[in-house]
Amino acid sequence: MLLYVLRRLLYVLPVALGVSLVCFLLVHLAPGDPLTAVMPIDATADQQAEMRAAYGFDRPLPVQYGLWLWKVAQGDLGRSIATGRPVASEVGRAVGNSLILAAAATLIGFTFGTFFGFVAGYFRGSALDKAASALSVFGVSVPHYWLGIVLVIVFSATLGWLPPTGAGPDGSGNWWPDLDHLRYLILPAVTMSVIPMGIIARTVRAMVGDILNQEFVQALRAKGLGERSVLAHVVRNAAPTALAVMGLQLGYLLGGSILIETVFAWPGTGFLLNAAIFQRDLPLLQGTILVLALIFVFLNLLVDVLQTALDPRIQRG
Repeated sequence: MLLYVLRRLLYVLPVALGVSLVCFLLVHLAPGDPLTAVMPIDATADQQAEMRAAYGFDRPLPVQYGLWLWKVAQGDLGRSIATGRPVASEVGRAVGNSLILAAAATLIGFTFGTFFGFVAGYFRGSALDKAASALSVFGVSVPHYWLGIVLVIVFSATLGWLPPTGAGPDGSGNWWPDLDHLRYLILPAVTMSVIPMGIIARTVRAMVGDILNQEFVQALRAKGLGERSVLAHVVRNAAPTALAVMGLQLGYLLGGSILIETVFAWPGTGFLLNAAIFQRDLPLLQGTILVLALIFVFLNLLVDVLQTALDPRIQRG
């Protein structure tokens, strides 16, 4: 097991390096000069050159990448062009908020998606299967930003039960695990959970149906094992696949929640990316994309290790 983990870590290093290169080049391929957002319209040529030298934009791209990567390795992601604050602190606070939202959405989606998937797979062809399958199709089909607007209209504007935007009553952008802040988490978390719920439900349904048709399940039943014990074996065999899907969905939610965080004004990475794009804040955009990509890479590593711990056949394969 230890050798497998070390081998996977060796695979992660070149992937992380490639991710950093792609993140660096993507933002440089965008047209225009990002410094035009902060330079005055009447800036002289000397002022423009001084500003470009301050941010390192006057050097060749390979040199810029090398210097940027060296600073990143030391935890320095630069300073935001728009605010002048360190990018690392801005991204760290946003990642924390996005992680809270993504974890809550993944927990909701995984819980209900697994339940619906097992019900649909275990009672395949029944009315329960059709109802659970319809819910999973709805989850992967409905536009989540539209669903978020509908939930705000119903539960905030009409009923007044839940707050529509923000992360807390004080408007500070910092979420705390108490009842007042929890009310701000419910609507965005439920909105974000519908897609992973549908994907996990469909995956688990297919896995459970396939496992129930395998010979070892028939042998367990032939030995007189009760349905509860048979279901426990089915759950154990379906768990690695469900865990892999959950890990991937958590990574997707961390980096793909721009619309949801914008609709609910949730101060996470999606909201930060949206602001960085419109402000053409190159260091902030680079830092946010890099951190999200590295989190996704290491989430895949963690899922691989957990899958191997649950199912040693993966390691032998």
